[in-house]
Amino acid sequence: MEDQIRRLLILYGSQTGTAQDVAERLSREAKRMHFTVRVVALDSYQVVNLINESVVVFVCATTGQGDPPDNMKTFWQFILRKNLPTNSLCYVHFAVLGLGDSSYQKFNFIAKKLNRRLQQLGAQPLLTVGLADDQHDLGADAVVFPWTENLWKKLLQMYPLPPGVEIINDNVRPPSKYRIKVVDKNHSLTFKPNGTSSTHNSVHITPDQGNSFYARLISNERVTASDHFQDVRLVRLDISGSNIRYSPGDVVMIQPQNMDDTVQDFISHLGINPDEAVTLEQNDPEIPLPDLPQPCTMHYIVENYLDINCTPRRSFFEMLAYFADNELEKEKLQEFCSTEGQEELYSYCNRVKRTILEVLQDFPNTSANLPLNYLFDLIPRLQPRAFSIASSQQVFSNEIQILMAVVHYKTKLYKPRKGVCSTWLSSQDPVTNVRIPIWVRKGTIHFPTDPKTPVIMVGPGTGCAPFRSFIQERTASSIGGNMLFFGCRNKSKDFFCEVEWSPLIDKQLLALYTAFSRDQEEKVYVQHQILRNSRLVWEALDSNGGWFLIAGNAKRMPDDVRDALKEVIIKEGGKTEVEAELYIRQLDQAKRYQAETWS
Repeated sequence: MEDQIRRLLILYGSQTGTAQDVAERLSREAKRMHFTVRVVALDSYQVVNLINESVVVFVCATTGQGDPPDNMKTFWQFILRKNLPTNSLCYVHFAVLGLGDSSYQKFNFIAKKLNRRLQQLGAQPLLTVGLADDQHDLGADAVVFPWTENLWKKLLQMYPLPPGVEIINDNVRPPSKYRIKVVDKNHSLTFKPNGTSSTHNSVHITPDQGNSFYARLISNERVTASDHFQDVRLVRLDISGSNIRYSPGDVVMIQPQNMDDTVQDFISHLGINPDEAVTLEQNDPEIPLPDLPQPCTMHYIVENYLDINCTPRRSFFEMLAYFADNELEKEKLQEFCSTEGQEELYSYCNRVKRTILEVLQDFPNTSANLPLNYLFDLIPRLQPRAFSIASSQQVFSNEIQILMAVVHYKTKLYKPRKGVCSTWLSSQDPVTNVRIPIWVRKGTIHFPTDPKTPVIMVGPGTGCAPFRSFIQERTASSIGGNMLFFGCRNKSKDFFCEVEWSPLIDKQLLALYTAFSRDQEEKVYVQHQILRNSRLVWEALDSNGGWFLIAGNAKRMPDDVRDALKEVIIKEGGKTEVEAELYIRQLDQAKRYQAETWS
């Protein structure tokens, strides 16, 4: 088979770096089979050239309520154009791998729809769409690995290796993505992301992931009782001097740093000189350099770029195994990489949320062999965290406020598990003039623009954040029709917006229905309050054309609330169960029923 035919294009799209990591792993495997490979973010690819491709693999995630990720939106708009000929991709063979989370209502919606759309345009599927699920016991890898094995079998059938050419043995270590060149053993400059610069704070630049705005931390106030099990903060950020504009429903992206103790442990364990200044160079021209200062210190890279506190995936152990010369460690790593060892890998890693740093400490002989060049292949990028904005810019023109629960829980491991971003941000002292790297993007929940439209909002816990923003915006103009169902454990411990909402209730601008689940013997949740106020909910929804919006934890609450709404429609609207289900679907299609949930 001619070399130009054995060409593989891998296109990825996701809000985080997960899809890129999977795409790059696929690229490494394809090169072992002597394919010529390109890996490109979907919006960085000239979509009009798709007709010239022979084999394309799409790796894509779904955001919010079935929306494409940010780096896929332009491609998505083009591929859905109705005027595209139905045979325009008839020479293209393709495969779609979706990365999703079944706790969200529109699980892998983008992957499913893309798979259908490509076939509508004449493209030929290589295999069934892969639907990876983060909620699976083994994580996304439970689908990703068998799916990719089937992909290679299919491609090797279609495009067999040339005579005399063999697949490169998987024991052969692949080249690193980058070359790290030491330029100064004892660099005098310290790079800090919470420093400021004229570029980052220019009013002419719209902040994004590659160009954060460094917002001053105004305050960092705990809004739950000191003896309450959960520490929730109202964080206020000063955005004066920026051109940031936001609306209710938008989210602020915060780029965190790793915690000081884990940074020091990582540097010490690997014997890294933290003051060593380095530059990065490409080994593969298809893989862009990371957005890091050139040069920068190794301390800066560990603190700000490498996700040393995340739970590693199976591909981490595959790469780590290349450096194992200790027989016991090598045997264990290879077991974790095998199909038979997945249950043990899950018990070792996922069940207890073991971090990359802790794994490296468990394999001291292997980690001692790690070259600096391979850190970027082994460890994923530290990803930004998204928070619903909890304030209105109409009320707080130069601020962004968020409600943030500080993540802290125990597993069987000795050290408690801590959320990287929430722990870091909650530890910052406003007195020190600390700066937080942020940017804003559109959220997945949208509000009506007509002031006459009533809005039913269900937001237990920090799920009330986007609704707080909307309520502030509306009530600042004395607009009513705001119905909020809020739930927490105790009225005295975690009812964190009580003082703010009470005057609005007195002015009849807000109807608030609370569910304090632990203040009585029988637990009461927001869905119970919806049923108790079924007549008011139905009138707002059906008679007055209202919207029904949900935000909060994705475990059980969204489904329980949806079931309660269905009961309201049956009871108050005289509908059958089938008719009630259809009624909710019609609300969903009209964007009058929305759910923004997270796990």
